[in-house]
Amino acid sequence: MRSRLDEQLAFLHTEMIRMGAMCEEGIALAASALEKGSADTAAGIAPLDQEIDQKERDIEHLCMKILLQQQPVAGDLRQISAALKMITDMERIGDQAEDIVEIVAFLNGRTAEEHGPFREMAKAASRMVTDSVDAYVKQDTKLAKQVIDYDDVVDEYFHHVKANLIGMIAKNPDDGEYALDLLMIAKYFERIGDHATNIAERVLYSVTGVRREGEIWSGV
Repeated sequence: MRSRLDEQLAFLHTEMIRMGAMCEEGIALAASALEKGSADTAAGIAPLDQEIDQKERDIEHLCMKILLQQQPVAGDLRQISAALKMITDMERIGDQAEDIVEIVAFLNGRTAEEHGPFREMAKAASRMVTDSVDAYVKQDTKLAKQVIDYDDVVDEYFHHVKANLIGMIAKNPDDGEYALDLLMIAKYFERIGDHATNIAERVLYSVTGVRREGEIWSGV
């Protein structure tokens, strides 16, 4: 019985890694579209988002199957419960990558690098996603805490971009709509960092049974 549970948990970890990799690919496509000023460079984002949605359903089905067949307790149950919540955050990451590409289509070929560290912000958000999923698979609380702390870096990038765009509007009010589009893109990258933070917090819960601010998760 235990060996079967271990096999299913190992497969769950593999599926989580795959979904995380899809999210990373979505972020990379969005960053590429923004850097080149063309949504055509990220034509694969829509089918990729559909794959992410399907992977969410597959993992949800797998988790329910494990719960019904194995009736796990304690740490195993927390891992499965955490996975069920984490895939929601990963699905939203996919949605936000697609939203970025859609906005790029309205920039009329203009790029964004001159108005803030968009490339660095995308890389930082992608790193957070990678490390948060890795922390889950390894049950690594130290790495999870590093992800949570690193969200400050993404937030700082966002504030930098916002300040640059405010300055741009002050100099050239005609660029107001363009600036708002870029601000929305930056906000989506910032939200991706927030979702990665949520995933990392779920890792801490799955290992310790305690959520942020020391509250015990009831029913587990």
